[in-house]
Amino acid sequence: MYIDLAELNPNQVYFNMIQTLVPRPIAWVLSEHANGKLNLAPFSYFSAVCSDPPLLMISVGKKPDGSHKDTRVNIEQRGHFVVHITSAEQLEVMNQSSMTLPAEISEVDELNLETATFEGFPLPRLKDSRVAFGCELYRIDEIGNSAQSLIFGEIKQIYIDDQVATRDDKGRLKLDTSRLNPVARLGASEYMGCGEIITLKRPM
Repeated sequence: MYIDLAELNPNQVYFNMIQTLVPRPIAWVLSEHANGKLNLAPFSYFSAVCSDPPLLMISVGKKPDGSHKDTRVNIEQRGHFVVHITSAEQLEVMNQSSMTLPAEISEVDELNLETATFEGFPLPRLKDSRVAFGCELYRIDEIGNSAQSLIFGEIKQIYIDDQVATRDDKGRLKLDTSRLNPVARLGASEYMGCGEIITLKRPM
């Protein structure tokens, strides 16, 4: 099968991309509305992009009416956000947080999620998340015909649950991925858990 994207409309292109660019990690993004309420939404166009400075990126589309999504508005206005790595045990509630709500309504409140103080950072983190990145807005670029928002966040703090973190014999951080049990996005409504972990050393 060969697919010529030039023959497809943007929705068809999107569907083909999300079916084939798999698996994708899920950024579960907490941001703050101007009224102080906490917005929470998942995004699977997400990756690390730089180590100096330490940057991650989430790609955020627009609402059906063409306006910016709440996550972009909040980050642009407030300058800070928290990206959580979603564990498989959180899959159902993470999916629920993608519901469409008025901007001033908090998904954290609606889903009765607990937060915890994120030491050294102005926003809290989700209490049950095992990894969280406290990010400061680095910049926002717009790309594509629909002005997709590329939000770059500079990582200022990382929270790691002690139960999933160890140190190797050189003192470097070693994450127990099986305990983190991250969930990834596949196509449409499909997700996958961690599965088998394969260890391969780089050739010398």
